[in-house]
Amino acid sequence: MTKAADVLRRALSLITGDRATEHGPVWENHTNIAHLWNGYLNDKADPLDASDVANMMELLKIARRKSGKINVDDYVDGAGYAAAAYECASRDSGQGELFSCELFGDYESDKETPAARSHAMEERR
Repeated sequence: MTKAADVLRRALSLITGDRATEHGPVWENHTNIAHLWNGYLNDKADPLDASDVANMMELLKIARRKSGKINVDDYVDGAGYAAAAYECASRDSGQGELFSCELFGDYESDKETPAARSHAMEERR
């Protein structure tokens, strides 16, 4: 078995298994993404920049919220993309950071797995 075959088997198990349940039917999910991206790009005359990409990735997460089941990762990832879009837009505009990241305390999401976040959310309920 080749590495490429391993990747394809893994992808197939994801898109026909848990991911299909989480994000809804493939066609519906991608249609929602297309609608949101088309709306975003409707009046865009300039080439895409870093903040556009981050904004569009946030829209992807919003589209998943619409057609899939409730998944905390879509909300956490969406917030992350919003923050990335802000950072990119701030850098592109030359404004730099307009607030301190210390506002968020000691939260370190990069050390926490999605499963651990979901488990923590369930325990809080």
